[in-house]
Formats: sequence, C-alpha cells, structure tokens
Amino acid sequence: MSRMQAILALEDGTTFSGHGLGAPGASVGEVVFNTAMTGYQEILTDPSYAGQLVTLTTSHVGNTGVNQADAESFRVHCKGLIIRQYPRRTSSWRSEMSLHDYLLHHQISGISGLDTRTLTIHLRENGAQNGCILVGDEVDPDQAIAMARECEPMTGRDLASQVCISEPQPWEEGTFQLDRGEFRATRAVCHVVCYDFGVKRNILRLLVDAGCRLTVVPAKWPLDKVMELKPDGVMLSNGPGDPEPCGYAIDAIRELLERNIPVFGICLGHQLLALAAGARTMKMKFGHHGANHPVKDLDTGQVLITSQNHGFAVDEDSLPAHVMPTHRSLFDGTLQGIRIEGKPAMGFQGHPEASPGPHDLRPLFARFVEMIEGSSAHSLNPDP
Repeated sequence: MSRMQAILALEDGTTFSGHGLGAPGASVGEVVFNTAMTGYQEILTDPSYAGQLVTLTTSHVGNTGVNQADAESFRVHCKGLIIRQYPRRTSSWRSEMSLHDYLLHHQISGISGLDTRTLTIHLRENGAQNGCILVGDEVDPDQAIAMARECEPMTGRDLASQVCISEPQPWEEGTFQLDRGEFRATRAVCHVVCYDFGVKRNILRLLVDAGCRLTVVPAKWPLDKVMELKPDGVMLSNGPGDPEPCGYAIDAIRELLERNIPVFGICLGHQLLALAAGARTMKMKFGHHGANHPVKDLDTGQVLITSQNHGFAVDEDSLPAHVMPTHRSLFDGTLQGIRIEGKPAMGFQGHPEASPGPHDLRPLFARFVEMIEGSSAHSLNPDP
C-alpha cells in the first residue's frame, strides 16, 4: 500500500490532512459520523450511505479485512471513508481481502490518520455538511474546499431509485450460520414483496428466517404489477436520501393502505409510510449513525439497543390522529416507530436487521408475519 497524500475539506473551509486509502482521486458527499465499534464492511455496503462520506469514530478500522458473506449489497455505496488509523496487517480467518484493496477494487477514496474525534465534535456542533476527500501524490486544499461547496445537498435528492435493482428478483437466502458456513433455509408461510429503496441483505434474510417467500422489486415498480404477484404483505426497505421527493413510493404506499395490504417500513420505508399517512419529515442536524442507540418501546416500556443510520426523521408533531407513535429515541426524543390505527401497517426508524442488542428487535419481523397471517390479504393467498 503506497503512502498517498490525502485531504478532507468541509464546505465551511475546515480541512484535515492524512494518508490516502483506497483509490486516488476526488470524492464529494455529505460528511457524517458513525459511532459503531464494529461492522465497517456492513456500513460500507449499506445503500443508505449513498452520497455520503462516512467517518468511523472507532480507533482502528480494517483489522479483520473484508469477506463476501458480510456484504449488505453487491458494492460499496458510500462515496468515501474517513478513519483514524489503518492497521499494518489484516488478521482474520474469514478475511478474503484487505480493506484498502476492497476500496481500491470499488474505486472508493478514503483518508486515514486524521483526528476523527475533532471532526466528530465539529460535525456535532455545526451539523452534517458537504465535504471532499482528495487523494493523490499532491493535493490542493483550495481545490478540495471548492469541490465540497459545489456538491449537491442531500435535501431534495431522490437516491432510492438510483441504488435499487432494475428488475424483480426472488430471494430465498436466510441468515448466515457461522458454525455451518452456510445460509439458513426456512419453509415459507407467506409471500412478501419488498420494495427496494436500497435494501440491506440482512433484512431479506431475516424475513426468510421468519417464514417469508420474497420477491424484491425496484423502487418505481408499478403497484398494479406488484398486485399481480399476489403479495400477502409488502416490505418497504431502508434507503438513502430525502424521502419527500419519492412521490412514486408515497402514492403506492397510500394505495396499499387503502387496500389493507400488511405493510412494514424500515428506516426510509418508515419515513415513506409516515408521509403516505399524512405526516411530515425533517432534515436532522447530524442524523443518527451508530450501533449503540437506546430506543424505548412506548407500549411495553422496554429499552432496546438499536442500530441507526438516517439523516431525516418523521416529525412526531405532524402525526395525524390515526398514526400512533410506538418507539422513541432516548438520545434526543425523536420518533422511532409508528403504527396506523385500523390498518395492518407499522414502521420502525432504526435497523432491526442489525445486531447491537444483539437481537432486541428481531420480534418486529415475527410481528409483521403475525400481522400478515391475521389479514384478509393472506386469506386470499393461502398457498405461498
């Protein structure tokens, strides 16, 4: 690994110098920070990070390399990676490639050797902002600042339609069983269509574990074609960007609610469900990105440790009377979950497919299947 120069420049003129990681060149995007201590490969391949430069606050990143089984999608989706220290040696029996080579393979630029604590404090105080990573033999701070200021803001951007699949695909793979080195297979009890707004593979795997036969469709797939698949329920996946420009999804969800089709929304899907039900969303100051976020279940009082990755949130004050809050963040009080009275529909802002708790939120998938089994849609399609 060569020692290239690298610089991170923020749109407010703040700059940080370090060492190049991955591919040489320039990358621009919204700079955010993630407080998780593990899971860097899952973060890199999470489509929800499209358009963003991700800062990892943990000290050492890359120690265990990367492997195919831990990827949450088919490629790296973030625009760049920012870390404190890159290890000299990769050490794991599961490693198939170093982090540096992985970034290079996907043509992603990164920077190491900068003070991520100072950067994180700066973002917390001033809010997430656009930035530029410049990697090469020579780097120009003024050029990097100019590129950061020219970057398109996240607000108003429909990124879901840019990261989704192009044609419907079946999915049969359950969660990975490390002791057996294979993915779980489970008998299906219902058929779920998943709208791909940037879906993570583990959402699909946990749905399979819960007894679902899956068909994944593109973000803009017409609702009449979805109904031709005779779904017992519809999953609204996670994804990147601003939910409000996704009018095609909001209209489809509104129709699903009118037809009483069971719906479960995660992250962006949760926000789209809320918009379809008449609520509003808002841009957060620096968002929630991490694997240590406490969330309270308002029905039971239980505190759940959750994984989070979002820069927008549903405005709880805008909820119509028939939309009930079900979960709330204990970090800042923002809304984390909803259910719609009189409809088989629920949403959760965090990522229940992740495992920081480690399994605090797995019951949400079982609840979705129970909701399907109790619905009229499932009685019309008894044979999955």
